[in-house]
Amino acid sequence: MEENKMGVMPVNKLIISMSLPIMISMLVQALYNIVDSIFVAKISENALTAVSMAFPIQNLMIAVGVGTAVGVNALLARALGAKNYDRVNRIAENAVFLVGISYVMFLTIGLFLVEPFYRSQTDIEEIIVYGKEYLTICCCLSFGIFVQVMFERLLQATGKTFYTMVTQGVGAIVNIIMDPIMIFGLLGCPKMGVAGAAAATVIGQIVAGILSVWLNHTRNHEVKIQLKNFHLDFQVIRQIYGVGIPSIVMQAIGSVMTYGMNRILISFTATATAVFGVYFKLQSFIFMPVFGLNSGIIPIIAYNYGAKNKDRVINTIKHSVIYAISIMVLGTLIFQMMPELLLQMFNASETMMTIGVPALRIISMSFILAGFCIACGSVFQAMGRSVYSMLVSVARQLIVLLPAAYGLSMFGNVDFVWWAFPVSELMSLAMTVFFLLKIYRNIISEL
Repeated sequence: MEENKMGVMPVNKLIISMSLPIMISMLVQALYNIVDSIFVAKISENALTAVSMAFPIQNLMIAVGVGTAVGVNALLARALGAKNYDRVNRIAENAVFLVGISYVMFLTIGLFLVEPFYRSQTDIEEIIVYGKEYLTICCCLSFGIFVQVMFERLLQATGKTFYTMVTQGVGAIVNIIMDPIMIFGLLGCPKMGVAGAAAATVIGQIVAGILSVWLNHTRNHEVKIQLKNFHLDFQVIRQIYGVGIPSIVMQAIGSVMTYGMNRILISFTATATAVFGVYFKLQSFIFMPVFGLNSGIIPIIAYNYGAKNKDRVINTIKHSVIYAISIMVLGTLIFQMMPELLLQMFNASETMMTIGVPALRIISMSFILAGFCIACGSVFQAMGRSVYSMLVSVARQLIVLLPAAYGLSMFGNVDFVWWAFPVSELMSLAMTVFFLLKIYRNIISEL
């Protein structure tokens, strides 16, 4: 087979060709997440709060799906770089099995744990009812997102990132179209309210999942999945999770952090929790492109690491950091200059404006530091050192951010709580630089 473009194309052009389609598709994903909440906010502020409180479970779902796929992606790209095509197919076949295991886990959560999860955060009955409607549907029909994420990463691992833009774009468009129809009962559809938002989300995910499977079958000729000859390879699964589990833990920590922050903020008012949920929707529009950049960079670094091409590895790292920081500078300017306009999209009350404007400005001070750390995290994952990313994430969100937020809340002013984000990001920067230098000395310099 001819040399994959990840080993020969000029680095800057390669990063753009690999990452730009993913970044665009993730921007569309972020857009439909925001649109989702904009429509839900028209029902009531409690409905918006209920959807915001679902984030820890939804984020955990994404953490398991994406984390597992990151392990598959890195392993697959290294096998491609080493020209071991039998191993490529074996990895892909075991990846499909892991999709099923992930779905069963969240089906169980959807059937038995949704109501206890909400009652642990609030005693406002309307929020609990809305939340149970929304999150039960998202969990019990979550097979779409697991199929979508895994098969998109199989496309990314072989450099076919354009197709992931297609799948995510189609899924997002379906979601955006179905949202008002199912929430408000348009075009003969029954008025479903919050449940309609959840139904629109899972329908979009299922459509995208089916499309990603079809594109892999018809376009991804470097990966051949033949399930009739499938057998479990526990060594491959162990290696997938060797990279994937730190990534899962790293992203799942966000669920713990959000759950903890919700409990801290709701002690002030439910509106503060709604503001935090709105912030996460808005910041996804800034962070998603950086994560898309990451997704394009991981297979490039992993491929050239497998091919022992030191110069291409270093050039890829340099370019990724520059692009990530540039995106975050733009995001910081938007959050600093127009927080009122951003909040008005969610029918913000006067109370929400009072809490939300300083929140967006304070938290966004950490964006540029976060951009550098996220870009370097892709290096850790591609080199099989995802544990470094996990350690940085644990320290930032659990050891620093939550305790700092709790301590600042003791002053009785919700505005102080937001300062925990810039403080934690400074610590994250110090750890990231330390691990990056360690990887350079021990791995990159030896290639």
